[in-house]
Formats: sequence, structure tokens, C-alpha cells
Amino acid sequence: MHDPFTLRWLAGQLFGLIALVLCVLGFASKRDDRLFVLLLVANVAFALQFAMFRSWVAAAIAALIVLRIHLVRRYKGHALIMAAMLIATCVVAVPAWTGPRDVWALAAGVIGTYGMFMLTGVGMRWLLAVAALCWVISNLLVGSFGGTLAESLILVTNLVTILRIYRDRSSV
Repeated sequence: MHDPFTLRWLAGQLFGLIALVLCVLGFASKRDDRLFVLLLVANVAFALQFAMFRSWVAAAIAALIVLRIHLVRRYKGHALIMAAMLIATCVVAVPAWTGPRDVWALAAGVIGTYGMFMLTGVGMRWLLAVAALCWVISNLLVGSFGGTLAESLILVTNLVTILRIYRDRSSV
């Protein structure tokens, strides 16, 4: 845990709150291209937030998610590119590893990468919900208010969307 109210701690909180605002704006948008851009920038904020909290595995994986979002839009379903992203996720985690709390960020990165590249619809959303839960735990462990709220919002949004899809299927 970090000493509250140091400049680094405050900067980490600020970046987490910026990520929260960007996620809310992104999910509120009806335009996919706007959502895409806002999630890219939100992950930059998440990476900076984790860097301020000296959670290096989470920072590196959040930075890689920027690349993952870009690649998955162009290469959805490409197992080789997904495998390269999974390897990159593990490679950045190894030198930055500090202890058990890093498991949550690594799990989020691996689960989210597989889900985004290889699945669609409900299956993808279930894995993204699990990844969001891992990010919630990672944010809680570093003490980020904004990051915890942002990832909780993503988790709840995914679960609500899954329920809506199931409801739509049952009404057909």
C-alpha cells in the first residue's frame, strides 16, 4: 500500500479518475469509433495510474492493451496475432513482477486478450467481465479509487449487456 496524499499517490488517483471519465464517455457514446478512441486513451491513463502506484506489471499490461485494442479491430480471430499478444503480455510481466498482487493484472491481460481476439457476443463479454473483475481487484490492491470505479463500471456494463442479450434471445 502507498502513503496517502503524496504527490505520486495523488497523481495516481488523478489518472484513475481520468480513466473513469474516459470510460464513462466511451460507453455513453453510440459511435464505435468514438468508443475505440476513448478506450485507447483510457488505457494510457490506466498505465500512468499504475505507474504512479508502482504497480509495474499492471502498468505494462495496460499499455499493451492500447496495442491490443488496435490489433483486435484489424485482426479479429487471428490466432497467431493473439498468441503474439499473449506472449508479449507474459514477457512484460516477468521483469516487472513484484509479488502475488501482479497475478490479477496478468490474468486480466491474458483473459481479455483471448476474449477480444477469439470470441464474439456473449462469450467475449463473459471473458471481458472476468478480466474487468481481475482489474477491479488489481485497482483495489493498489488503492486506486478512479480505477476501481472505472473497472467496476466496465464489469457491470458487461454483465447488464449479457443479460440483455440473453433476454433478447429468449423473447425470439
